[in-house]
Amino acid sequence: MNGHTDIVATGWVARLPHGWAPYALLARLDRPIGAWLLFLPGLWSILLGGYRAGLAAGPTVWLIALFLVGAVLTRGAGCVVNDMWDRDLDRKVTRTAGRPLASGAVSMRGALIFLAALGVFALAILLQLDAAAIRLGVFSLVLVIMYPLAKRVTFWPQLMLGITFGWGAPMGYAAATGHLDAVAGLLYLGVICWILGYDTIYAHQDREDDALIGIGSTALLFGKRSRLFLAACYAATIVCVAASGWIAGLSAFFLVALLLPAALLARQVVQLDIDDPALCLRLFRANREVGFAVALALVAGRL
Repeated sequence: MNGHTDIVATGWVARLPHGWAPYALLARLDRPIGAWLLFLPGLWSILLGGYRAGLAAGPTVWLIALFLVGAVLTRGAGCVVNDMWDRDLDRKVTRTAGRPLASGAVSMRGALIFLAALGVFALAILLQLDAAAIRLGVFSLVLVIMYPLAKRVTFWPQLMLGITFGWGAPMGYAAATGHLDAVAGLLYLGVICWILGYDTIYAHQDREDDALIGIGSTALLFGKRSRLFLAACYAATIVCVAASGWIAGLSAFFLVALLLPAALLARQVVQLDIDDPALCLRLFRANREVGFAVALALVAGRL
Protein backbone atom coordinates (compact mmCIF):
# COMPACT_ATOMS: atom_id res chain seq x y z
CA MET A 1 0.00 0.00 0.00
CA ASN A 2 3.02 2.32 0.17
CA GLY A 3 2.55 5.51 -1.81
CA HIS A 4 -1.13 4.94 -2.57
CA THR A 5 -3.22 8.12 -2.61
CA ASP A 6 -6.43 9.23 -4.31
CA ILE A 7 -5.56 12.95 -4.33
CA VAL A 8 -5.57 14.34 -7.89
CA ALA A 9 -3.42 17.48 -7.92
CA THR A 10 -2.97 17.42 -11.71
CA GLY A 11 -5.31 18.36 -14.57
CA TRP A 12 -7.57 21.38 -14.10
CA VAL A 13 -6.60 21.72 -10.42
CA ALA A 14 -2.97 22.34 -11.41
CA ARG A 15 -4.12 25.20 -13.66
CA LEU A 16 -5.87 27.07 -10.85
CA PRO A 17 -4.22 30.16 -9.30
CA HIS A 18 -1.64 29.00 -6.76
CA GLY A 19 -3.67 30.04 -3.72
CA TRP A 20 -6.88 28.40 -4.95
CA ALA A 21 -5.68 24.88 -5.61
CA PRO A 22 -5.36 23.80 -1.93
CA TYR A 23 -8.97 24.83 -1.30
CA ALA A 24 -10.17 22.88 -4.33
CA LEU A 25 -8.35 19.85 -2.91
CA LEU A 26 -9.75 20.52 0.56
CA ALA A 27 -13.30 20.40 -0.84
CA ARG A 28 -12.36 17.29 -2.89
CA LEU A 29 -13.29 19.08 -6.13
CA ASP A 30 -10.52 17.04 -7.75
CA ARG A 31 -12.60 13.93 -7.01
CA PRO A 32 -16.26 14.57 -7.92
CA ILE A 33 -17.23 10.96 -7.18
CA GLY A 34 -18.13 11.95 -3.62
CA ALA A 35 -20.49 14.67 -4.80
CA TRP A 36 -22.14 12.23 -7.21
CA LEU A 37 -22.62 9.65 -4.46
CA LEU A 38 -24.08 12.30 -2.15
CA PHE A 39 -26.43 13.51 -4.88
CA LEU A 40 -27.72 10.13 -6.05
CA PRO A 41 -29.87 9.23 -2.99
CA GLY A 42 -31.55 12.62 -3.38
CA LEU A 43 -32.13 11.92 -7.06
CA TRP A 44 -33.71 8.55 -6.23
CA SER A 45 -36.02 10.04 -3.62
CA ILE A 46 -37.07 12.99 -5.81
CA LEU A 47 -37.97 10.61 -8.63
CA LEU A 48 -39.84 8.29 -6.27
CA GLY A 49 -41.48 10.99 -4.16
CA GLY A 50 -42.31 13.07 -7.21
CA TYR A 51 -44.11 10.11 -8.76
CA ARG A 52 -46.01 9.41 -5.55
CA ALA A 53 -47.02 13.08 -5.18
CA GLY A 54 -47.83 13.61 -8.86
CA LEU A 55 -45.15 16.29 -9.18
CA ALA A 56 -44.92 17.80 -12.67
CA ALA A 57 -41.77 17.54 -14.78
CA GLY A 58 -40.72 21.18 -14.30
CA PRO A 59 -40.68 21.19 -10.48
CA THR A 60 -39.03 17.75 -10.50
CA VAL A 61 -36.16 18.97 -12.69
CA TRP A 62 -35.81 22.10 -10.53
CA LEU A 63 -35.49 19.99 -7.37
CA ILE A 64 -32.94 17.73 -9.03
CA ALA A 65 -30.88 20.78 -10.06
CA LEU A 66 -31.00 22.21 -6.53
CA PHE A 67 -29.91 18.89 -5.03
CA LEU A 68 -27.05 18.57 -7.52
CA VAL A 69 -25.61 21.99 -6.63
CA GLY A 70 -26.35 21.39 -2.97
CA ALA A 71 -24.50 18.06 -3.07
CA VAL A 72 -21.33 19.72 -4.36
CA LEU A 73 -21.46 22.42 -1.67
CA THR A 74 -22.45 20.09 1.17
CA ARG A 75 -19.90 17.47 0.26
CA GLY A 76 -17.22 20.17 0.16
CA ALA A 77 -18.26 21.48 3.57
CA GLY A 78 -18.35 17.96 5.00
CA CYS A 79 -14.83 17.31 3.74
CA VAL A 80 -13.59 20.49 5.39
CA VAL A 81 -15.17 19.49 8.72
CA ASN A 82 -13.78 15.96 8.41
CA ASP A 83 -10.26 17.20 7.66
CA MET A 84 -10.35 19.70 10.52
CA TRP A 85 -11.13 16.85 12.92
CA ASP A 86 -8.70 14.42 11.30
CA ARG A 87 -5.69 16.57 10.35
CA ASP A 88 -3.41 14.91 12.93
CA LEU A 89 -4.58 11.41 12.02
CA ASP A 90 -4.33 12.15 8.29
CA ARG A 91 -0.60 12.86 8.63
CA LYS A 92 -0.12 9.24 9.74
CA VAL A 93 -1.98 7.62 6.82
CA THR A 94 -0.30 7.29 3.42
CA ARG A 95 -3.44 8.01 1.38
CA THR A 96 -4.35 11.16 3.31
CA ALA A 97 -1.00 12.66 4.33
CA GLY A 98 -1.09 15.07 1.38
CA ARG A 99 -4.45 16.60 2.28
CA PRO A 100 -4.22 20.41 2.56
CA LEU A 101 -4.80 20.67 6.31
CA ALA A 102 -2.60 17.68 7.13
CA SER A 103 0.23 18.97 4.95
CA GLY A 104 -0.08 22.58 6.09
CA ALA A 105 -1.08 23.92 2.65
CA VAL A 106 -4.23 25.38 4.27
CA SER A 107 -4.37 26.86 7.78
CA MET A 108 -7.18 26.21 10.24
CA ARG A 109 -8.23 29.85 9.92
CA GLY A 110 -8.36 29.56 6.15
CA ALA A 111 -10.38 26.35 6.43
CA LEU A 112 -12.89 28.00 8.78
CA ILE A 113 -13.41 30.94 6.40
CA PHE A 114 -13.80 28.56 3.46
CA LEU A 115 -16.26 26.43 5.45
CA ALA A 116 -18.33 29.52 6.27
CA ALA A 117 -18.48 30.49 2.59
CA LEU A 118 -19.61 27.01 1.57
CA GLY A 119 -22.20 27.09 4.35
CA VAL A 120 -23.69 30.38 3.15
CA PHE A 121 -24.12 29.10 -0.40
CA ALA A 122 -25.51 25.76 0.83
CA LEU A 123 -28.01 27.61 3.03
CA ALA A 124 -29.17 29.63 0.02
CA ILE A 125 -29.91 26.35 -1.78
CA LEU A 126 -31.63 24.83 1.26
CA LEU A 127 -33.99 27.78 1.64
CA GLN A 128 -35.42 27.05 -1.81
CA LEU A 129 -36.95 23.80 -0.50
CA ASP A 130 -40.13 22.81 1.31
CA ALA A 131 -40.27 23.50 5.08
CA ALA A 132 -40.01 19.79 5.94
CA ALA A 133 -36.88 19.43 3.81
CA ILE A 134 -35.38 22.57 5.39
CA ARG A 135 -35.82 21.09 8.86
CA LEU A 136 -34.15 17.88 7.75
CA GLY A 137 -31.33 19.89 6.17
CA VAL A 138 -30.66 21.78 9.39
CA PHE A 139 -30.59 18.52 11.38
CA SER A 140 -28.05 17.08 8.93
CA LEU A 141 -25.47 19.50 10.36
CA VAL A 142 -25.47 17.44 13.55
CA LEU A 143 -24.68 14.29 11.56
CA VAL A 144 -21.91 16.00 9.57
CA ILE A 145 -20.22 17.14 12.79
CA MET A 146 -20.61 13.75 14.49
CA TYR A 147 -19.36 11.54 11.65
CA PRO A 148 -15.60 12.21 12.04
CA LEU A 149 -15.84 11.11 15.68
CA ALA A 150 -17.25 7.68 14.81
CA LYS A 151 -13.94 6.17 13.69
CA ARG A 152 -12.45 7.01 17.10
CA VAL A 153 -15.04 5.14 19.15
CA THR A 154 -16.40 2.32 16.99
CA PHE A 155 -15.59 -0.17 14.24
CA TRP A 156 -18.71 1.08 12.41
CA PRO A 157 -17.89 4.56 11.08
CA GLN A 158 -19.15 3.33 7.69
CA LEU A 159 -22.62 2.96 9.23
CA MET A 160 -22.46 6.51 10.52
CA LEU A 161 -21.39 7.63 7.06
CA GLY A 162 -24.40 5.81 5.60
CA ILE A 163 -26.75 7.61 7.96
CA THR A 164 -25.09 10.96 7.18
CA PHE A 165 -24.27 10.61 3.47
CA GLY A 166 -27.64 9.06 2.73
CA TRP A 167 -29.56 11.91 4.32
CA GLY A 168 -30.43 13.18 0.84
CA ALA A 169 -32.93 10.33 0.59
CA PRO A 170 -35.38 11.58 3.25
CA MET A 171 -34.61 15.20 2.30
CA GLY A 172 -35.39 14.65 -1.38
CA TYR A 173 -38.56 12.75 -0.58
CA ALA A 174 -39.73 15.48 1.80
CA ALA A 175 -38.88 18.15 -0.78
CA ALA A 176 -41.02 16.36 -3.37
CA THR A 177 -43.96 15.35 -1.14
CA GLY A 178 -43.85 17.57 1.93
CA HIS A 179 -43.73 14.60 4.32
CA LEU A 180 -42.04 11.28 5.11
CA ASP A 181 -43.64 7.82 5.10
CA ALA A 182 -42.78 4.13 4.90
CA VAL A 183 -41.67 4.46 1.28
CA ALA A 184 -39.11 7.08 2.29
CA GLY A 185 -38.00 4.95 5.23
CA LEU A 186 -37.40 1.86 3.10
CA LEU A 187 -35.51 3.87 0.49
CA TYR A 188 -33.33 5.46 3.19
CA LEU A 189 -32.58 2.05 4.70
CA GLY A 190 -31.55 0.79 1.27
CA VAL A 191 -29.29 3.79 0.79
CA ILE A 192 -27.63 3.22 4.18
CA CYS A 193 -26.92 -0.41 3.26
CA TRP A 194 -25.49 0.67 -0.09
CA ILE A 195 -23.15 3.20 1.51
CA LEU A 196 -22.17 0.75 4.23
CA GLY A 197 -21.08 -1.64 1.50
CA TYR A 198 -19.20 0.69 -0.81
CA ASP A 199 -17.48 2.56 2.03
CA THR A 200 -16.24 -0.75 3.41
CA ILE A 201 -14.56 -1.29 0.03
CA TYR A 202 -13.12 2.24 0.26
CA ALA A 203 -11.87 1.65 3.82
CA HIS A 204 -9.73 -1.29 2.68
CA GLN A 205 -7.36 1.25 1.12
CA ASP A 206 -6.38 2.38 4.64
CA ARG A 207 -6.77 -0.90 6.51
CA GLU A 208 -3.13 -1.35 7.50
CA ASP A 209 -2.56 2.29 8.49
CA ASP A 210 -5.84 2.38 10.43
CA ALA A 211 -4.82 -0.69 12.41
CA LEU A 212 -1.49 0.91 13.33
CA ILE A 213 -2.99 4.15 14.62
CA GLY A 214 -6.04 2.61 16.30
CA ILE A 215 -8.84 3.74 13.96
CA GLY A 216 -11.86 1.46 13.58
CA SER A 217 -13.60 0.47 10.34
CA THR A 218 -15.77 -2.30 8.96
CA ALA A 219 -12.82 -3.17 6.72
CA LEU A 220 -10.84 -4.07 9.84
CA LEU A 221 -13.81 -5.64 11.58
CA PHE A 222 -14.65 -8.06 8.76
CA GLY A 223 -11.24 -8.42 7.09
CA LYS A 224 -11.22 -11.51 4.87
CA ARG A 225 -14.97 -11.89 5.42
CA SER A 226 -15.62 -8.55 3.71
CA ARG A 227 -16.91 -10.21 0.53
CA LEU A 228 -19.74 -11.89 2.48
CA PHE A 229 -20.50 -8.66 4.34
CA LEU A 230 -20.54 -6.74 1.07
CA ALA A 231 -22.92 -9.26 -0.50
CA ALA A 232 -25.30 -8.90 2.47
CA CYS A 233 -25.21 -5.08 2.29
CA TYR A 234 -25.84 -4.97 -1.43
CA ALA A 235 -28.60 -7.60 -1.28
CA ALA A 236 -30.33 -5.54 1.42
CA THR A 237 -29.96 -2.46 -0.78
CA ILE A 238 -31.77 -4.05 -3.71
CA VAL A 239 -34.50 -5.55 -1.50
CA CYS A 240 -35.20 -2.23 0.26
CA VAL A 241 -35.17 -0.17 -2.93
CA ALA A 242 -37.40 -2.72 -4.67
CA ALA A 243 -39.85 -2.71 -1.75
CA SER A 244 -39.99 1.08 -1.64
CA GLY A 245 -40.76 1.30 -5.36
CA TRP A 246 -43.33 -1.46 -5.22
CA ILE A 247 -45.19 0.13 -2.29
CA ALA A 248 -45.06 3.48 -4.09
CA GLY A 249 -46.94 1.90 -6.97
CA LEU A 250 -44.25 1.79 -9.65
CA SER A 251 -44.90 -0.59 -12.54
CA ALA A 252 -43.26 -3.97 -13.07
CA PHE A 253 -40.79 -2.27 -15.43
CA PHE A 254 -39.11 -0.93 -12.28
CA LEU A 255 -38.34 -4.40 -10.94
CA VAL A 256 -37.08 -5.58 -14.32
CA ALA A 257 -34.82 -2.54 -14.72
CA LEU A 258 -33.54 -3.00 -11.16
CA LEU A 259 -31.76 -6.14 -12.37
CA LEU A 260 -29.08 -3.90 -13.95
CA PRO A 261 -27.89 -2.22 -10.71
CA ALA A 262 -28.21 -5.60 -8.98
CA ALA A 263 -25.83 -7.10 -11.55
CA LEU A 264 -23.41 -4.16 -11.19
CA LEU A 265 -23.33 -4.61 -7.43
CA ALA A 266 -22.85 -8.37 -7.76
CA ARG A 267 -19.86 -7.72 -10.02
CA GLN A 268 -18.26 -5.63 -7.27
CA VAL A 269 -18.67 -8.51 -4.82
CA VAL A 270 -17.07 -10.96 -7.25
CA GLN A 271 -14.17 -8.68 -8.18
CA LEU A 272 -13.31 -7.50 -4.65
CA ASP A 273 -9.67 -7.99 -3.64
CA ILE A 274 -9.12 -6.34 -0.27
CA ASP A 275 -5.34 -6.38 -0.75
CA ASP A 276 -5.47 -4.29 -3.93
CA PRO A 277 -6.11 -0.65 -2.93
CA ALA A 278 -6.22 0.61 -6.52
CA LEU A 279 -8.92 -1.97 -7.35
CA CYS A 280 -10.84 -1.02 -4.19
CA LEU A 281 -10.84 2.59 -5.36
CA ARG A 282 -12.10 1.59 -8.82
CA LEU A 283 -14.88 -0.55 -7.33
CA PHE A 284 -15.86 2.29 -5.02
CA ARG A 285 -16.06 4.73 -7.93
CA ALA A 286 -18.15 2.26 -9.93
CA ASN A 287 -21.05 3.01 -7.59
CA ARG A 288 -21.80 6.18 -9.53
CA GLU A 289 -22.96 3.97 -12.41
CA VAL A 290 -24.92 1.85 -9.94
CA GLY A 291 -26.68 4.96 -8.68
CA PHE A 292 -27.65 6.11 -12.14
CA ALA A 293 -28.84 2.60 -12.99
CA VAL A 294 -31.21 2.73 -9.99
CA ALA A 295 -32.42 6.16 -11.14
CA LEU A 296 -33.08 4.69 -14.60
CA ALA A 297 -35.11 1.89 -12.99
CA LEU A 298 -37.18 4.46 -11.09
CA VAL A 299 -37.88 6.30 -14.35
CA ALA A 300 -38.79 3.02 -16.05
CA GLY A 301 -41.24 2.26 -13.25
CA ARG A 302 -43.21 5.40 -14.08
CA LEU A 303 -44.13 3.93 -17.50
